[in-house]
Amino acid sequence: MLVVGLTGGIAAGKSTASSEFRALGVPVIDADEIARQVLEPGETSYNRVVEHFGPSILDDTGRIDRGRLGNVIFTDPEQRKHLNKCTHPYIRRRILWHLAQLYMCGHSMCVLDVPLLFESGLHRVCAKTVVIECPREVQLERLAQRNGFTRVEAEARVDAQMRSDMRAARATRVVNNTESVDELRSEIRAIVSLWRPSWVRAAMGVAAPVGVVVGLACVWMPWGRAVLGMATAWIVGSLVLW
Repeated sequence: MLVVGLTGGIAAGKSTASSEFRALGVPVIDADEIARQVLEPGETSYNRVVEHFGPSILDDTGRIDRGRLGNVIFTDPEQRKHLNKCTHPYIRRRILWHLAQLYMCGHSMCVLDVPLLFESGLHRVCAKTVVIECPREVQLERLAQRNGFTRVEAEARVDAQMRSDMRAARATRVVNNTESVDELRSEIRAIVSLWRPSWVRAAMGVAAPVGVVVGLACVWMPWGRAVLGMATAWIVGSLVLW
C-alpha cells in the first residue's frame, strides 16, 4: 500500500487537498481528528494534559477548550513540547492502527494528513510526501478571516511550524496554493493519477496480509492445508497476470 504523507503550513489549503483525495476514493487518516479523540474526557492523554495545564483550559462541560489551550502553547514553546509529549505517542499509535486496518483491507493507496508530519517523524512511514504551501501573508489573512485571530496570534501559530523552505526541501511534491481552489484540486487529481498503483499492484499488495492469515491457519486450524492450497493458487494466478 502506498502511504502518502500530506502536510503544509497552517491555512495553506491542506484541508481542501485532503477533501479532494477523499473525493477521488483515496482513504485519508486525519491526525487532527485523532488528536481530538485522544483529548476526549477519560482518555489517558486528556488526564495527563489536564493534570499539567490545570482546569483553566476546560470549558463548562469539562472538555478541553482548544482555543484556551492554544493560547498557552503557542506563546510558550516549552508548554507546547509538554503537550506533544502527552499526546503524540497516543496519536501515533492510533495512526499506525488505522494504517494496518487499511492495509489488511487491501487498499492500494492512502493519505496520512498530519500538520506536523516531519516534526513528529511520521514521514518515515510514508513512501511519498505532498506539501501544500502559500505565501505567509496569505496564511495570516486566512487565519484572521477564518479564526478571528489577531496578527500576533496568527503569527504565533505560523511560527510554531517548521519553516516552509524546510518542508519543501523534504517533500516529494510541493503544491503552491496561490491560485484558485479549482487549480489546487486539479493538482491533487494529477498526483493521484500519477501515483495511484495499478489494480494489479493493489491485488499483489493483498498477498502479504493473506499470507499472514494463511500461515496462522496452517499452524492452528485443521483446514489450514486447504486454505493454503487455495491461497497459493490465487497468488500464482496474480503472478501470472503480473
